[in-house]
Amino acid sequence: MPRIARGAIPSPNIWNTPQVYEVENRAVDPERAADAAMRAVRSWEGATVLDIGCGTGYHLPGLAAVAARVIGVEPHGDLAALARRRCAALANVDVHTAVAQDLPLPDASVDVAMARWAYFFGPGCEPGLRELSRVLRRGGTAFVIDLDATRGAFGRWFSRTVPTYSAREVEAFWDRHGWQRRPLDLRMAFERRADLEAVLRIEFAPQVAEQAIAETPGLELDYPNVLRWRHY
Repeated sequence: MPRIARGAIPSPNIWNTPQVYEVENRAVDPERAADAAMRAVRSWEGATVLDIGCGTGYHLPGLAAVAARVIGVEPHGDLAALARRRCAALANVDVHTAVAQDLPLPDASVDVAMARWAYFFGPGCEPGLRELSRVLRRGGTAFVIDLDATRGAFGRWFSRTVPTYSAREVEAFWDRHGWQRRPLDLRMAFERRADLEAVLRIEFAPQVAEQAIAETPGLELDYPNVLRWRHY
């Protein structure tokens, strides 16, 4: 059994099917619009960057090419091990098996923190927000990228899969905590139809996934997201 850090919130898509999630990572945002949007708010050139919920470390090498130091945090021990293997030749990358609400970092040690589709989903993530306040230096910035459930077919499929999710409550939560937002019109682009279908099957409930597959011709689909950020 993998070692999973205490207090971890399960992430069934990547935890159960990391190989398919790797395909999804390669397909998401081929224009790298999310990175451009974040860097327009706060560059991480020469900075210490923290990637919370880094999974198998897909984004760590790209961050390390620009940042002075990159720290990945992932609660699933097997995925963290894959991230370490991926970055073994990168001297400026460290990966820890830990959770967002208990970061193994000193106070005021990070310039930029980011979480892509991990942990920071709104109400309930207050412990993680407190940790961000602790580890970010003055002048630092935290980013959260998440699906926008109010837009497009992807949002509709998500809402059917997670009917308890309230977009209104999520927006109110981030407003209360002083975060800013910007919509991101991302897309997924696949090389093979089988890959697109496999990704939809790990993202949605079985019946919803089959409907999504039937509604999606070709090799691409829109992926509406929202970028949130706060300066510290």
